[in-house]
Amino acid sequence: MEIEFWWLLALPLFFALGWLAARIDIRQVVSESRSLPQAYLTGLNCLLNDQQDKAIDAFTEAVKIDPQTIELHFALGSLFRRRGDTTRATRVHQNLVDREDLTDTQRLEALAALGQDYLKAGLLDRAEAVFLELRGTRYDESSTRYLLEIYQQEKDWAKAIEVAKALPDNQSVHWRTEVSNFYCELASTALANSMRDEARQHIDDALAINRRCVRASVLMGDLLVFEGRDDEAVEAWKRVENQDPEYLALVGERVMVASVRLGRGEQGLVLLRAWQDKHPSVDLLDQVFKWVLEAQGAQVAYDLVREELKRNPTLLGLEKLLEAANLTALPEQRGDVELVKQLIHTHTRRVARYRCAACGFKSRQFQWRCPACGGWETYPPRRSEEFDLEP
Repeated sequence: MEIEFWWLLALPLFFALGWLAARIDIRQVVSESRSLPQAYLTGLNCLLNDQQDKAIDAFTEAVKIDPQTIELHFALGSLFRRRGDTTRATRVHQNLVDREDLTDTQRLEALAALGQDYLKAGLLDRAEAVFLELRGTRYDESSTRYLLEIYQQEKDWAKAIEVAKALPDNQSVHWRTEVSNFYCELASTALANSMRDEARQHIDDALAINRRCVRASVLMGDLLVFEGRDDEAVEAWKRVENQDPEYLALVGERVMVASVRLGRGEQGLVLLRAWQDKHPSVDLLDQVFKWVLEAQGAQVAYDLVREELKRNPTLLGLEKLLEAANLTALPEQRGDVELVKQLIHTHTRRVARYRCAACGFKSRQFQWRCPACGGWETYPPRRSEEFDLEP
């Protein structure tokens, strides 16, 4: 009974202390809010309502009233950059970097923001210098990723490989795909300059990083052809089927040309038809049609395309069928067939493009790297119509 009595006496005291603490906190919040410039509160309200232009005007006014408010400068610079006004964003963040009253943490933050301003403005050399300065700091990982982006834009693949190896996720599938393509870029340049040993080393490096690198196998075949070793080149291109059969259309024509030089055109055509049966592709069908037409005549080519169209009905396949039909039709019928073919062609132009699987960007040409999102190997050599027909 004595304990319960003391608890009854303590409860009012606890309530009184809590009420007093709440009053102190409320007075502090009210005091701080009154000390803030009204323009700052206006800017926050504009941000909440997604009115960036008005927010920038309000924050600019707030900075004039209280130039010492560092957080306002960061907010203002970020808004400038987001709106695309990199000149004013750079000026704000450069002023912060030059201030002597900033802490080390604030200066690093301002420097990181300045680097992003330079990068967005396309001033890659200045951005590189800033992010190199940030290496080894708390911004090490983010600055390394920005440097990787810069070196890819500059096509400095050797430096791109160097900084990519410093990333923490340097064993992921995405990382392997990127770095193997960096080596392939170096190999392609070396091959174009007839530097065969250097090209071979870069191809080997690409395959060491990523055994499923289709591009490395394609380049290896090209290198072997350059050395006059067609037989080995065909074997190198055959590996693409095990790496990723979607890319067989990239090597179909190469295989046929090398096979003809070796006197094995018939074997090469059998291989292409087998690929088309197992891994149907509009581009591969186009190549098979061309070589069947040349080797076996128009009627066989027509029968080939007709059977393929039954199996995989596409507008692009229909256009190819009409092309074959025009070759086998009677002279008085060819005008009508050609008319239908031209009509179909106006529609196939829209579905004959390659499409990035990551961002959806479309292009008439196959790309190893998407020009829109920068993804590597996101452009499988399949026409957009083939994507649309997938379940």
